[in-house]
Amino acid sequence: MIRKITIWIGALVALSSCSSNNNMSENKPLQWPDVTAPVAAVKPHQRVIHGDTVTDNYYWMIDYFKKGPDSSNVVSYLEAENAYTAAIMKQTEPFQQRLFDELKSRIKETDESVPYFKNGYYYYTRTLEGQQYYKYCRKKGSLNAPEEILLDVDAMAKGHAYYAVGGLSVSPDNKLLAYGVDTVSRREYVVHIKNLETGKIMSDRISRTSGGTTWANDNKTLFYTAKNPVTLLSEKIKRHTLGTDEKNDVTVYHEKDNTNYIGVSKSKNGKYIMIYSGGTLSSEEYILNADDPNGSFKIFQPRIKDVLYSVTALEDRFLIVTNDNAKNFKVMECPLDKTGKENWKEMIPHRADVLVSDIDEFKDFLVISERKNGLTQLVVRNLKDGKQHYLDFGEAAYTVSPSTNVEYNLSTVRYGYTSLVTPSSTYEYNMETHEKKLLKQQPVLGGYDAGNYTTERIFAKAKDGTSVPISIVYKKGFKKDGQSPLLLYAYGSYGASMDPSFSSTRLSLLDRGFVYAIAHIRGGEEMGRQWYEDGKMMKKKNTFTDFIDCGQYLIDQQYTSKGHLYAKGGSAGGLLMGAVVNMAPDLWNGVIANVPFVDVVNTMLDETIPLTTNEYDEWGNPNTKAAYEYMKSYSPYENIEKKDYPNMLVTTGLHDSQVQYFEPAKWVAKLRATKTDKNILLLKTDMDYGHGGASGRFDYLKEVAMEDAFLFALEGITR
Repeated sequence: MIRKITIWIGALVALSSCSSNNNMSENKPLQWPDVTAPVAAVKPHQRVIHGDTVTDNYYWMIDYFKKGPDSSNVVSYLEAENAYTAAIMKQTEPFQQRLFDELKSRIKETDESVPYFKNGYYYYTRTLEGQQYYKYCRKKGSLNAPEEILLDVDAMAKGHAYYAVGGLSVSPDNKLLAYGVDTVSRREYVVHIKNLETGKIMSDRISRTSGGTTWANDNKTLFYTAKNPVTLLSEKIKRHTLGTDEKNDVTVYHEKDNTNYIGVSKSKNGKYIMIYSGGTLSSEEYILNADDPNGSFKIFQPRIKDVLYSVTALEDRFLIVTNDNAKNFKVMECPLDKTGKENWKEMIPHRADVLVSDIDEFKDFLVISERKNGLTQLVVRNLKDGKQHYLDFGEAAYTVSPSTNVEYNLSTVRYGYTSLVTPSSTYEYNMETHEKKLLKQQPVLGGYDAGNYTTERIFAKAKDGTSVPISIVYKKGFKKDGQSPLLLYAYGSYGASMDPSFSSTRLSLLDRGFVYAIAHIRGGEEMGRQWYEDGKMMKKKNTFTDFIDCGQYLIDQQYTSKGHLYAKGGSAGGLLMGAVVNMAPDLWNGVIANVPFVDVVNTMLDETIPLTTNEYDEWGNPNTKAAYEYMKSYSPYENIEKKDYPNMLVTTGLHDSQVQYFEPAKWVAKLRATKTDKNILLLKTDMDYGHGGASGRFDYLKEVAMEDAFLFALEGITR
């Protein structure tokens, strides 16, 4: 769900001529070419459940995924849609290229991350001008020591349309590196082991993993998460011994509840291997002494209905963050040898107005991530005397979170800070002296000045009286007269909070007069756990009506008007886009839906589709009649009607493992056959990539440039 980068040199003069001071009403929308759109074949398929019969004319589009008889016809249809999109957007191609160059020129191409220290080495990544990927590096003991390149991903990725490396993990003796590689973009990684002393790749090869691995303290045993080859669910934790075939790997944990996600990690103090299994509503953990990799995992506390908990290991005790009788979570503690709930004692009590979201542990300190009034905050707690204090950030709307803190025996914590006008910044804070130091701020080439932009945080009133926060940014000179275009973004699912953060790519919109706004709608967790629970399952429609009410409020307050209001969302946020164009189609002049989850009922009825069963606690299980009827009442694909819809650009990836390509493809086909307007409807399928788009650090800018060009065309902005 997420990407950001940095401002451009060569066209500042041109930009100033099309800044927010322009009278946007003088611009005339682009005249689209007269090109015939593809017509998808109609092949009726009936779904019968709960006494309800539904005819789906485009069900056949699942065949590429299912390897069915219409597989090649699906590819032909997607290619026809791509050709149509290319023909419609052809006159914008020179502008797209200028936008791409502009976006790319904001990036400091030769750059280096802030090094972090772990187990005797400083680790960092660096990039070189003109190269798409990263070099993972380290230096022993000192930043002045010789550089050791662990992985040169630019060299490794040659010949691949898509190449992702993830889950890098160095053995405790610093001699071996485990890492995962995905060349298909379905988040199925093959794990390899590199000998860092010889530079050679070992013969070990572990397939169908989540990418990450966890080393035991013997430097020869690895634990990893294995995926189901069909559903891609993380269903087993396995143990691998170096030098053996993966067929001999031992399953140490098998999750039988297919609504849970599982994973394996190591405590920061290096003492425990920890297995986590959790769904939306309940979880449990298992622990193993990292010095005894062949031992048996011990259950920490058996799962309890509607109770979530996560475990943090300290030197003398365990800490537990849990929502047991604590909607916004609290922090408990227990002895190392008595971990059951009956031994938990309260350390930080539940507060109705503060959500406890995470703990970062150090030998003598805790850094607790909290959320209050929709904003993130960090509190430092001294474990020796129990005293605590909050960090002050000095802005009204911002995002802060702990950064890379992998070394246990430190008294400094790193955190990342950003806002809609502040580029991503890494700070180091001394928890003993309370001194902070800026280590690095994301470079923004071309003379970016935060003082040229203004941010606001306002509240819209939802139809049930709930106040919904909106974060806004625009270039100074903006007039609140309803004439400016505004792009409203939101997600609103899984409790994921869309906090205000900086994006250099967004500057191309702001500098051409767009206002950008984030609607912090229910279904996220911005305002606490209840905010999430009021936007899921049988309350899901609150997410959609909140977004519509935010859009209407921005019109009422003259930030924009109906002819200039745009919406954007991806994945579950794409579901949001599909719902709001059905519910309030006349509110938006244009909509961008990225990898949209729009065929909710059919997907949630098919357990062979990746991740379906994991989602039951989020959307409901449509095998239950009440859940089916509620889901059907808002599912975008089910609710397309003969009426006018806004201009729309829809994107997907053929290899998407999160939202399969056929959902947006079917949605667009049905929209084309049903809608009564002559507005533009485009489907762009990337035939090489999946859910996250391109893997290179520049390739995705082409997607951004196309989306921006689409919005600019609707506004009549040509440069």
